[in-house]
Amino acid sequence: MELGLHTFGDVDAAAPDKGAEGARRIKDLLEEIALADQVGLDVFGLGEHHRPDYVISSPSTVLAAAAAITKNIRLTSAVSVLSSDDPVRVFQQFSTVDLISNGRAEIMAGRGSFIESYPLFGYDLGDYDELFTEKLDLLLAIRDEEVVTWQGEKRAPINGRGVYPRPLQKELPIWIAVGGTPQSVARAGAMGLPLAVAIIGGEYPRFAPFFNLYREAARRAGQDPAKLKTSINVHGFIADTTQAAADQFYGPQAEVMNRIGRERGWGPTNRAHFDEARSKLGNLFLGEPELVAEKIVAAHQVFGMDRFLLQMAIGPMPHAQVMRGIELYGTKVAPLVRKELGSAEKN
Repeated sequence: MELGLHTFGDVDAAAPDKGAEGARRIKDLLEEIALADQVGLDVFGLGEHHRPDYVISSPSTVLAAAAAITKNIRLTSAVSVLSSDDPVRVFQQFSTVDLISNGRAEIMAGRGSFIESYPLFGYDLGDYDELFTEKLDLLLAIRDEEVVTWQGEKRAPINGRGVYPRPLQKELPIWIAVGGTPQSVARAGAMGLPLAVAIIGGEYPRFAPFFNLYREAARRAGQDPAKLKTSINVHGFIADTTQAAADQFYGPQAEVMNRIGRERGWGPTNRAHFDEARSKLGNLFLGEPELVAEKIVAAHQVFGMDRFLLQMAIGPMPHAQVMRGIELYGTKVAPLVRKELGSAEKN
């Protein structure tokens, strides 16, 4: 199983100098990606947002910078908001990252958990699902054929045009990211595309039916089981002790969840909610290395996933604490997980 990280590049939206704040966060972020590579983690993902509280609106640009300073780690969006972008440009950008990284780029496509990009780029939010369906179809056509002929309803047709550059990888990996919509899960399975499920609330085992639905939809569509990779993307944190992890992560995570909650009508969170979420079956993967490793292995027994992505750099998390968390993830947690899963496979 691949182990990795993802982040949205949180910044202080109230900072008076947004350029300086963005530059600081990008510098820290590149140090985090470089360290993740050095300590042997497998994947790093960057999410696309168009809000004042996040610095990453162009994941491919930051991933290209990361590609030049890393050697082994896979570099993916998490996610690219395909519905409000142009699939030709998305493919070109990630093909370029693939060439810079010597074949380590991926695209994780989704409809987006926020809506700011739709009016920003002139799209009707009422076409939310139709836009994604059509643009995913075009993105896959571009991946599969150098010269493309395609026609849809929401974008001008392409008549026998080549799309360049081509990636170094024979087939640029394209994942589908979902937040728990059954129709989206089934669609990914029927299309035989890898599936990433975001788990940010409730007990994590309750998401198991989505994985069953995904695999059943794929089976009914006659898809190759070998292509059916899955991932869970979760919040959490790793520190030298479980108490330190909880104390360090609670404030920043609560700030983000409460800010988003006010926008979406959720009730406020508190420390009791947080402590429940970091319990054995809770959605937060948080604690000292041994505890986090144990919980990842337990989740693998539930989902059988191929990838696990942890979001530690959330809200105003201090950079030094994030760096220590990445170090522990790569040097302590990852070896424990790999040893346990390797032993289980042998048995």
